[in-house]
Amino acid sequence: MGHALARGLYAGPEPRAYQRAILEEVTGNAGLHLAGQALILLFLAAVLLAEPRYGVAALFAFHLQPLLVTLGTRARPRDLLRTLALRAPRAALTWLRLVFGSGVRAPDPIEARRAEYVRLLAGGTDRFFEPRRETCPLCEGTRLRLQLETTDLLQHKPGRFRLDRCQGCGHIFQNPRLSLEGLDFYYRDFYDGLGERNLEGIFGMSMRAYRARAQMLEGAAIHRWLDVGTGHGHFPFAARQRFPSVTFDGLDLASSVLEAERRGWIDRAYQGLFPDLADELAGQYDVVSMSHYLEHTREPEAEIAAAAKVLRPGGHLLIEVPDPECWMKDRLGRWWLPYFQPQHQHFLSTQNLARLLRAHGFEVVRWHRGEAHQPVDWLAAAVLLLGALAPGPRPWRPKRWHDRVLPFLVWPLGAPLIAAGALLDRATAERKRVPGGSNTYRVLARRAPER
Repeated sequence: MGHALARGLYAGPEPRAYQRAILEEVTGNAGLHLAGQALILLFLAAVLLAEPRYGVAALFAFHLQPLLVTLGTRARPRDLLRTLALRAPRAALTWLRLVFGSGVRAPDPIEARRAEYVRLLAGGTDRFFEPRRETCPLCEGTRLRLQLETTDLLQHKPGRFRLDRCQGCGHIFQNPRLSLEGLDFYYRDFYDGLGERNLEGIFGMSMRAYRARAQMLEGAAIHRWLDVGTGHGHFPFAARQRFPSVTFDGLDLASSVLEAERRGWIDRAYQGLFPDLADELAGQYDVVSMSHYLEHTREPEAEIAAAAKVLRPGGHLLIEVPDPECWMKDRLGRWWLPYFQPQHQHFLSTQNLARLLRAHGFEVVRWHRGEAHQPVDWLAAAVLLLGALAPGPRPWRPKRWHDRVLPFLVWPLGAPLIAAGALLDRATAERKRVPGGSNTYRVLARRAPER
């Protein structure tokens, strides 16, 4: 017998009435799960109609799957024979009941937040932005031109966001940048709340990239390591497998860092802004890592200065950021995932980052440019496009009936586009593993030793 534990649900005589609530609690996104189920059933029906011979074979394989999954295990499902015989019609009926039925549903977290977002947006979005600046934040140059203007393609919150490029040093930056109130609004329910479970799943799939970052420190003498912008601590968790005797601490503005400590993925949590905590942590670490963190910060130079302060002489700073010299940013435009508006505020080229590192007493040990490429450009663009077509219900958007219906249509129909994007990324991955082709780069720098 299987059991599912879900908050706010109780054992009762009508388990069917609770199926939608249980599905929501177990999967974290019942709508996405049901869209996937619809895609499978539509595929079976289409093949059966177009090519009956292949359709019957596909249907037979679909019915046989439960037996293949349990074969050779101790599992002995009580209703296995009935499932094998009736799987497709039962799956279709269950889908209809879950989508259109009136059973008990888990409390809707979207509706629970709607009143708060109505209050936050009552005064418009102007206060979420600082005044536009007329000079480059790196070189103070005055020759600025528009790089990109876009909307929020991540959460679909209201507002328009502009990136400017300095004609002098090439720096790309958000202008006007978000105010502190804007940062709070646009980050809300992304890494925590409504978005926490989905983001954790994405971070959990990045182990190969985490290991590649950690490998850059191979051979270094490390006793204490501080991961800045650690989130839930996925990177320290992966790095500890390569450096089991190292003490890993984590720092983040979000409360997720406390959860990372509770899990044991970091040894100690620091919650706050890195520059504000630098004096307290001065001279305590052999390594500071910033993985996809610097582009989120308001003042990248202040972050690098803080790293210099907390590192011991001869210590290492590891940084990974999007590469603004990647040619895909011009091909995909606003659909290039690393633009990541409105969260990414600065796009540091290798030349500009090297200049900042030298200014704070660091010498570059090595660059990883092609090696750091993450082959997701076309796949992510497809996902962003489908998300824009069918964003689904959001507490910060007006309540509309079709917001719940559209994802069930758009995502199954758009699945071939996602698959094509993934195949294209794989086919072009090696060609992009060069400077200018990679969407990401890493740098390992060393703080000058004392003389």
